[in-house]
Amino acid sequence: MPNMKNAKKKVIVDAKKKVDNNVFRASMRTAIKNVEKAVINKDKETAKTNLEIAIKRIDKAKSKGVITPNFASRNKSRLTKKVNEMK
Repeated sequence: MPNMKNAKKKVIVDAKKKVDNNVFRASMRTAIKNVEKAVINKDKETAKTNLEIAIKRIDKAKSKGVITPNFASRNKSRLTKKVNEMK
């Protein structure tokens, strides 16, 4: 357990950041899974709407520093490619 005032504050701040980061990461992953489910079910309209949501969530996680820019770009590209390849 930290003894110094700044170390005690850092523990509290880190705990709050962890909760926020988990929220951003979980919502991003859920959005990605929703797109992939729509692609599997061959529902193009649902896939397109879910793709827009997923891209917003990925960008939000990237801007908050939860994920790296390369991870964000790779996932957006992969999902967009899957949706565009649908008939």
